[in-house]
This record gives sequence, structure tokens and C-alpha cells, in this order.
Amino acid sequence: MEKRWNVKEQAPEDKVRKLCEAIRVSPAIANLLIQRGVETYDQARDFFRPELKSLHDPFQMKDMDKAVKRITDAALNREKILVFGDYDVDGTSSVALVYTFLKFIGLNCGYYIPDRYAEGYGVSFKGVDYADENGYKLIVALDCGIKSHDKVSYAKEKGVEFIICDHHKPDKTLPDATAILNPKRSDCEYPYKELPGCGIGFKLIQALAINYDMPFEMLEQYLDLVGLSIASDIVPITGENRILTFHGLKRMNSAPRAGFKAIIDLVQLQKQITVNDLVFVFGPRINSAGRIETGKNAVELLIADSPEKAKFSSDSVNKTNFERRDVDSMITQEAVNMIHDDEGLQNKKTTVLYNPEWHKGVIGIVASRLIEKHYYRPTIILTKSNGKITGSARSVRDFDLYEAIDACSGLLEQFGGHKYAAGLTMTEENLPAFIEQFEKVVSSTIPEELLRPLVEIDAAINFSEINPAFYNVLKQLAPFGPGNMAPVFYSDNVIAMREPQIVGSNHLRMQVAQADNPNIAFNVIGFDMGEHLKTVSSGKPFKLSYSLRENEWNGNTSIELNLKDVRA
Repeated sequence: MEKRWNVKEQAPEDKVRKLCEAIRVSPAIANLLIQRGVETYDQARDFFRPELKSLHDPFQMKDMDKAVKRITDAALNREKILVFGDYDVDGTSSVALVYTFLKFIGLNCGYYIPDRYAEGYGVSFKGVDYADENGYKLIVALDCGIKSHDKVSYAKEKGVEFIICDHHKPDKTLPDATAILNPKRSDCEYPYKELPGCGIGFKLIQALAINYDMPFEMLEQYLDLVGLSIASDIVPITGENRILTFHGLKRMNSAPRAGFKAIIDLVQLQKQITVNDLVFVFGPRINSAGRIETGKNAVELLIADSPEKAKFSSDSVNKTNFERRDVDSMITQEAVNMIHDDEGLQNKKTTVLYNPEWHKGVIGIVASRLIEKHYYRPTIILTKSNGKITGSARSVRDFDLYEAIDACSGLLEQFGGHKYAAGLTMTEENLPAFIEQFEKVVSSTIPEELLRPLVEIDAAINFSEINPAFYNVLKQLAPFGPGNMAPVFYSDNVIAMREPQIVGSNHLRMQVAQADNPNIAFNVIGFDMGEHLKTVSSGKPFKLSYSLRENEWNGNTSIELNLKDVRA
């Protein structure tokens, strides 16, 4: 798959020089910092050492005072509170956080995770009925609810109130809830708009702690949950999210809760946990519970208060994660075969595939895999559930998928999501018209260049600039994620020092140097990049784009290049 390269604008020399002098770093590091908005000593201090005291006052969030009053009234009146959340990582971590805090301060509460198959995403009528039948007078909805006008009204008729803590884009009108905490609502002046659902849940317990005159230190035990949700929900790791992720990782590495410790032991993690581990080790296991069985299993893991309970729950989610891998691999291959066998599908600018037998819990993963490894274009994978066609959509970089689906909304029963990911439901009779209209909308709006993957490159460097001191400073730019991605470099005039090889399934392994300085060589690993073997084996110089990583082997640690792309 041919990729396009975009080399970011380099920082002005005078700014680079001033920052080098102020914080004593190399020009290459100074350039990276300025690209991230860090230009002064004070900004560098805040960036490298994020402090919890820099978090915003939670009462700056619209309706926070109403939410705190309603919960404190519930405490005084001994009302039961139901903590309600979605079945993904953000939802289950949000529920674990708010539920355990409310129990900690002595409130009478329970929790509820909807069934992905029987109830679907978000607040459900069944969930409201459960609250009513079990005497809950207040529902705190986390990571969902902002579009649940009908369910909130239904609850109100039954005498059940709602506090909604959501981060998804609201409609022009809001549900009739007692309080709605969402920085994205148009009348909310909260300074930071990118918190995930669990981040908003954290702001709620921060406000409650202030109300009850509790020291902030008592909230630090919840930061690992917030860090997990930020990493797994792929929200920007900037502003408050950077502070919360930084300290969430510190908590994970120094005093992880029992559920996280059980996963660490299970997979034998013997290094400092990073955002990468949250995304690829912890997140999939917790997500798998809601995809294959029930999200309640994930909550049980996250609230476990003993090693024995945590081990039982971690074994359960690990088992469902293995099942999830098998199912999504099988469906991905079936989807690839469908496109491969149909020339019409191959020539489209969208992928929309339907099979009523596909597992609803993994179709979002399948959509992502098709884009990443096979057909780089807006993709929707559909299956049948409760008599309706339901699906998950994923986008390519810089294309607004939500707007494209919105343009087809007349054919849908419901849909929701954001620029890069969405869910949708329709009747079976509308499927052919939807496929046709979605292709028409995307074809008429997507620029051709967006149908090629993008490699975003921070700077060109020479191999002579890469050394342990440079890499140690580079690591301190973490935590990495959207808004602060791990730096990507490119180098030209590169040659292979010995015969490149394909290892594993299709991974490119080689040692390289620059032709004008063959004494400085680095090992390279290009995961799933065997397609470049011919280029790098030609004997001619080539260009590499890459990030840096540490490789540990036989007790030795070295810096190696993690390949992004190759150009002749």
C-alpha cells in the first residue's frame, strides 16, 4: 500500500536556539518541542513534569453544581444511585471509578452495564426499567446518554432522574436530565474539551471531594482508571488528558489496583507500563468482556478488592480476549475474500460489507483491520441483530465519517459517533440504497490523496544524531498519543549493511547505515512490511521513515528503528 509522506514545518532557527539555551537540549529535541507548542522554559517544565495541581476547577463545568447537589441530596435522603455505563473500556472504567468512589463515601449504589446484543449501545429502556424495579431514584450515566432523549423522558415518568456524564457531541437540544456534564455542549465554558467519559467521571468525583472537604490525594487511587480510558478511547493526550495520563501511568507502575496487577502477572509484563501497553495489552482484554460476553465482567475486574477476585476476573477476560482474536481474524479474512472476489467492490471508494452471521462484538475491529492492512478507505461492517442491520464504521485520516453517514441518515433508524468512528442501525430493506448513497456521498467529497495512508514526519535527522542521550530525552516527551504522537523521523542516503530478511509472517529485518557514514549502523524492524524487501535489497540508497524504540535481547539494550515506510 503506497503511503504519502508529510514532513512537518520545521521550527524557526531563532526559536530553536533560544530553547536550546533555556533547557539545554539538542536542536533536534528543541524542534520537536516547538512543534508541540513548547517554546519557553516554563512551558517545557509543565510539559516534562505535568502536575495535578494544574487540573482545572471541576465546578467550571456546566451543571457540575447541580450534579453535586443532586448526589449529596441522595446521600442525605438515603436514595439508591445506579451508576450506568457503556460496555467498552471507557464505559466500564468510568463505572468502576464512580461506583467505587460513591461506595467509598458511604452512598447506597449499584451499577449497570447494558448487554451489547439485547440492548445495544448506551442508555436503554431495559436499564431504566431495572432502576425503577430495584428502587433507584437517580441514574448517573457515564460515557453515554447525551442523545438519549426518549430514555431520559421515560425515566422521568417513572420518577427516576438522570445525571449524564458524556463526551460525545450533543444534539442542538439536550435530554431533560437533572444535570448534563459535557464540555462539548455549546453553553459549557470548561477550558478543556477532550476528556473521555471516565475523565468527566473523574471531574465529578473531584467536585464531590471538594464538596466533602476531602484532600485531593484521596483521589489518586483512581488515576490508573482515567489513564486507561484516555489511552484506549484514542482521545488527544494534551492538556488535562496529558496530566491525567502521566499520573495514571505513575500509579499503574507504582501501585496498580488488584485488577491491573492480575493482568500484569498474567501476561508477565516486566517493564515500565506505557500508553502502548494500555492500548494493546490492557484495553483489548477489558474490551473483550463486552464484545464476547458481558461488560460486567470487566467492571468486576476493575473493582476487585482482593488478589483472588482479581485473578478470577482476569482469567475470564483473558479467555474472552483469545476468543475475540479468533473471531475477528476469521471475519476479517472473510471480508477480504468478499472484496477480492468482486471487482466492483475493489474499485469503490468505500467498503460496506454485510453478513448476518458476523459477530456484532468484533465488527468495529474488523473495519479497522481492513483499513489498516488491506483497503484504505471509509469502511462499514454490518451484521444482523434483533431483526435489524447494525454496524460499525471507521474512517481514514482527515475524512469526517460522521458527516458522510449523516448525509445518509434518511435511510437509518439511528446512528451516532464522531469523525473517525460511528455505529448505525437500519432496516434490511434500506441496505442496498444505503450502500449506494454512502458510496455516492464519499466519492463526491473525499479528496483522492486521503485514500492513501499518511506518514506524518516530524523531522529529517542523520543517524549520527541518534545516541542514548538523545533517546533518553525523547522518552521524556511521553506519554504519547493523539496530539503528541511518538516522533517520526526520516533519513536518506540509507543502505543495507547486510542482506535484509523476512522474519515471522511478513516482518522486514535489516541493519542499515547512511552511505556517507557506514560506521554508525542501526537494526531495523518493519512489522508487516515485507513488501519493501526488493527496494532495500537492490544495493541502491533509499529513504527510511521510522520511530525509535528500545530492543532488549540477552540482557543487552540497544536503540533500533521501527520502520514506517521505505522510498527508493
